[in-house]
Amino acid sequence: MANGVRNHLLLYLNLGYALLIVYASLYPLTGWHDSGGDPLSFVTAPWPRYFTAFDLASNVLAYLPFGFLCAAALRGRLTPLTASLIAATLGAGLSLALELTQNYLPSRVPSNLDFACNGAGALLGAMIGAGWGRLVLGERHLALWQGHVITQAYGADLGVLLMAAWLMTQLSPDTLLFGVGDLRQMLELPPVQSFEPERFVGMETAVAASGLLAATLIASLLLHRRRRLLPLLLLLLALMTKALAYALIAGPAAALNWLTPGNSQGIGIGLALWLGASFLAPALQRAIAALALLFATVMVNAAPENPYLNNMAQLWHSGQFLNFNGLTRLICSLWPFLALPWLMIYRPENAHDRHF
Repeated sequence: MANGVRNHLLLYLNLGYALLIVYASLYPLTGWHDSGGDPLSFVTAPWPRYFTAFDLASNVLAYLPFGFLCAAALRGRLTPLTASLIAATLGAGLSLALELTQNYLPSRVPSNLDFACNGAGALLGAMIGAGWGRLVLGERHLALWQGHVITQAYGADLGVLLMAAWLMTQLSPDTLLFGVGDLRQMLELPPVQSFEPERFVGMETAVAASGLLAATLIASLLLHRRRRLLPLLLLLLALMTKALAYALIAGPAAALNWLTPGNSQGIGIGLALWLGASFLAPALQRAIAALALLFATVMVNAAPENPYLNNMAQLWHSGQFLNFNGLTRLICSLWPFLALPWLMIYRPENAHDRHF
């Protein structure tokens, strides 16, 4: 694969992650107004009296990948010290700009503690990226990874980012399992039908099965030899992420509350459909993935509101989870509308030579 294509992956990762930070920090992006105060007053204000370890850790971890990716991209042309300093400065500058902007949002409060933690995360990530970034994301290692694991194709880098974003959608506990593309939630529209337990179980099964089928087929298309093991590992990671989200929001005892009869049936049906479709030609796999994605999106928007998921949403929207809520809602809403165009433009090289 050409060097330019490999470099594009780092560029996509840097820009994509920066945009996610911006959206999460300014969510819900409504109610803009000028309070008339000094926007910089938060810098010299006393630190907040009440904060938790989760607040500190989440702010550090949020900017750590940004620093890592920036330093890894700069390391090819600069010394480790210079690359890490520039990356840390960019991270701190981004955090300061966003904290200043939060002055004009009624639902957000700028904080010098957040700014300090964000800067620390960017610095830590930059130090790691300057020292180890090239080992992980260097051109030679990317070439080996993309040549031996990921198929060489136009759009393969974007496909990897799509699957990473799909994993992030599992962090949202107030959505159906593998349910993405909920425009009704994004636009705050009322449900199209009332909640009935028996009917909801069927829709839950349909969404889980079709969403799983679409995601695993996209993963299979990205693999150099269309191996079945890696999509299964991806699925396992997604389910573990869903369990982690429930545990963080509602406590460890609720970690598997998402594993309802409808979702269990959907996982089984989706796996069976994917296994059968995995023997088909890549062109047919793309078509099936697109149809499954369209069907899942329609079902998600037609599904009634689940009272239990609404309760989870109230917890998810509160306090320290506001950033994650905004981030996951955006990705959940837009993911199928990014995946569908990708399926149309993606063309693996030498597709007829690929085998298991």
